[in-house]
Amino acid sequence: MSLDTPASLQEELLRRARSRAASRPSAPAPATVTGPDSGPAPLSHAQRRMWLMDRLGHRDGVYSVPFATRLTGPLDLDALGEALTALVDRHTILRTRYGQLDDVPYQEALPAPDSVPVRVVDTAGGPDDEDLAPLLTAEARLPFDLAAGALPRALVLRHGPEDHTVLLTFHHIAVDGHSLETVADELARLYARAAGAGATVPPLSVAPPQYADFARREQTAADRLGRGLDHWARKLAGAVPPVLSRAATPPADLADRPAATRVEPLGAEVPDALREVGRQRRATLFTVQLAAAFAALHRLTGEDDLVIGCAAGHREGRDMDGLVGLCVNTLPVRVDLADDPEFGVLVERVRDALLEAQQHRQVPYDLIMERLGAAARGADGTALVRVTSDVLGEPTALRLPGLRAEPVEVTVAEAKFDLTFGLVLAGGPASLVQYGRAALDDATGAALGRSFAALLTAVAADPSCRVSGLPGPVQAGPAGAGTESVPAAGAAPHPAEAVLRAHPRVADAAVLAPPGGPLLAYAVLREWSGPSPVQLRAAVRDALDPDLVPVTVMLLDTLPRTADGTPDANRLPGAPAPGALHGPRAEAVTDAFAHTLGRRPAPDGDFFALGGHSLTAVQLAERLRTGLGLPLTGLDIMEARTPRALLALLDARAAVRDAAATASPAVRSVKRRATKPGTVLVTGGTGGVGAFVLRELAAIGRPVLALARPESAHLVAGDNVEVVAGDLGDLDGLRAAVAGADAVIHAACTFTRPEVDVAAMRAMVEAWNSGPFVFVSSVDAYGHPADARVAEEAPSRQPLSPYGQAKVDCERILLQAAGTGGRGGASAVRSPLVWGPHDRLRDQLRWGATGLLYQAARNNTPVTLPSPGAGGHEWYGTAWVHAAALARAVTSCLDTPVHGVANAVSGHVGWPELTDELSGLLGSDSPVLSGTEVHPDLDHHWHYRAERLACALRPRPGEGEDFRTVLAEMVTPATP
Repeated sequence: MSLDTPASLQEELLRRARSRAASRPSAPAPATVTGPDSGPAPLSHAQRRMWLMDRLGHRDGVYSVPFATRLTGPLDLDALGEALTALVDRHTILRTRYGQLDDVPYQEALPAPDSVPVRVVDTAGGPDDEDLAPLLTAEARLPFDLAAGALPRALVLRHGPEDHTVLLTFHHIAVDGHSLETVADELARLYARAAGAGATVPPLSVAPPQYADFARREQTAADRLGRGLDHWARKLAGAVPPVLSRAATPPADLADRPAATRVEPLGAEVPDALREVGRQRRATLFTVQLAAAFAALHRLTGEDDLVIGCAAGHREGRDMDGLVGLCVNTLPVRVDLADDPEFGVLVERVRDALLEAQQHRQVPYDLIMERLGAAARGADGTALVRVTSDVLGEPTALRLPGLRAEPVEVTVAEAKFDLTFGLVLAGGPASLVQYGRAALDDATGAALGRSFAALLTAVAADPSCRVSGLPGPVQAGPAGAGTESVPAAGAAPHPAEAVLRAHPRVADAAVLAPPGGPLLAYAVLREWSGPSPVQLRAAVRDALDPDLVPVTVMLLDTLPRTADGTPDANRLPGAPAPGALHGPRAEAVTDAFAHTLGRRPAPDGDFFALGGHSLTAVQLAERLRTGLGLPLTGLDIMEARTPRALLALLDARAAVRDAAATASPAVRSVKRRATKPGTVLVTGGTGGVGAFVLRELAAIGRPVLALARPESAHLVAGDNVEVVAGDLGDLDGLRAAVAGADAVIHAACTFTRPEVDVAAMRAMVEAWNSGPFVFVSSVDAYGHPADARVAEEAPSRQPLSPYGQAKVDCERILLQAAGTGGRGGASAVRSPLVWGPHDRLRDQLRWGATGLLYQAARNNTPVTLPSPGAGGHEWYGTAWVHAAALARAVTSCLDTPVHGVANAVSGHVGWPELTDELSGLLGSDSPVLSGTEVHPDLDHHWHYRAERLACALRPRPGEGEDFRTVLAEMVTPATP
């Protein structure tokens, strides 16, 4: 088909598009909600911190709230699904998405879903099977996409016909501990109604309070918090977080088990004895336990002036009964343990401090920290409250009518605070110490767990004992300063260098500490791909005291050395000179600090001391990223902290970019309509798919207009390729780029921000006025088909992931516009996993959907594959396509559009076959087991038919497009 479509064909395309639209399920409506909670609302202060941590990349389950119950009896799964759907309908916070407008975050309720899916997994063992706990933890740690809307997840493990474990997982931005009680109560009543027993339970309120209204009220009241902030500023003046001992080297399994919990049983008489200690001093059991936590922290650190955080609720008044949401605040309780008081006297001090704190509990903790600035942070930027305390009662359980309920503990393996002391009352009294394993080594943590139990027992028996006589040895202070330069041959390496060398993926390392300059580290990876500089620095930061942590870790191909074998400091990049900042980016860094923080910084001025916090870090990073065209994140700002260190980081990244640009043709900028006939606009050219599309277009001689961000332009520029700066968030730029081309291949995707992908497609279609349009979609758009064999253009079936739903929405926008207004034919090419020798695709193999198998083979760890027949499916594996074949299929649609959906599949490979191949390529002897349990990452059992593009997808002889050859290419590190 030519690029100029006749009018008769235009009409036919329009007829087909409308026919398809009428036969498919309609896409979700825009996010509109009627009622008092309609429209965007601000984030509460408690939510704001969750949102910021999500923006900084903390999406690995640390803020998941798992709620699990073992249920014995006849469980009605349909009624459970109906009850959960009704619950989400009642409480808009459970179906809320979180966006950002002009650097200001907001929340907006989404329409109530038709149903909330309940995933059921049959377990081979019983409910006490040791494999179930990791399964529950893995489910709880799955990330939420806050931008798309974090619906609660439901997993049911079926141990037997009348034996189940139900796990509900929420994001902490939407619920707190009190909310779970409301959730459990309402789910029980909704379940009874769905199961036909509603007459036996009290009815629910017609209109429960909504969290968005609470957030609006909190924002309105913010102007009345001045006196409270003044109080906290006075109360916390001079307070700093306690210094906890750190491990000399990080534990080998820190990434997999970053937190540890030590529980020690207590005598049955201890809680009542502690209550009696409190009664004599007009204090609650919580106050007595908090005093014990202060005593234990004093014994650990040797410090007298201590702050411990306590949770305080915001629910006041009958109008907040039944409110689901995050309504907790952190109260920093400051107590002086000077003069070695008796424990009973310490209880009275803690009682008075806690009562005073509760009188000002309405002041959000984040506002207090912003008011105090760097004065309330440690030398490494640690927030004031890093230690917390609590009394843990009977855990909440989902008590459904007609079933016996038993709460099940699910851990997400990561601590929200560095150290927590607890008194456990349920199931037999016990002490609890939870700690981040980056803050305390396991030996210290275990000893602290034992000593805290002994301390509680001791004060219960004799509250007149002085703090100095209580169990728990005083911990030594922080280590001394580091070396001043690269160590000479034979000298002991810098501690940071030792930590880097101990990393299993680092081949060589060095540390440079020039006089007057920041500490810098350098690392050489064993393979072409590995941990990022930020991840390496985090490993050092978690292992050492703050004054031993480098401001940045730079990755080098080789480490330059002198004749005697020591690292050559004169040839190491980025070493800053003392005094004023110098270099082409020095002024930009200083100006950005001044503009964002309102103060012009000294070269070594600390970001936190200048009044910086998480949100300003994101703003500062965005300003420098756009101004300098270099990658930068808010986390980089908070880790570098000073203009000098940040400049060194930016110079190092600029060197990498410039080296790549030198090896590429000059980059041209397009600001007008391309004049070459037949120009194809390609998005996503820096990705694995787009790179192969560019190669294919070059091979067939088509001129290309490539959309790329300025800092990545050198990666796509070449002969017959013009580059236009832009990305999916620049809608005006997208429209201009589409208007300047005669055909479009849209291969870019954010993967994690569906609303951006859909908005980008809408903008591109608005500007599309001629020629064909090819959209690289995904088989995720099919969702979970009922049949194992999936025909092209089969209807989508729930559940769809946010990513898959975005693909469906983009396809609908494109296909409905095809053939109208002079537009040409449209093709939505759905691809599965894409394989090929490209950096992005290698990362996908290692960490994407097949990452479970790759990492098991890589680390020689056991892996369990689903056996045929597990879950009722005869085959488990994956569909895949070679990137070169996908590129041929996509470019063939320029001349012959499919006018709809086509699958691009090179073949299918079963999990056993793929695992065997990976094991052989990696030289692995990883044990491979077979079982009836299906890991979520391996729950793929569909074969996708690919007929419309079959000719283009045929492997080319001798070009290594079979799965074994391409897999070997992907496993082999790329050559520089």
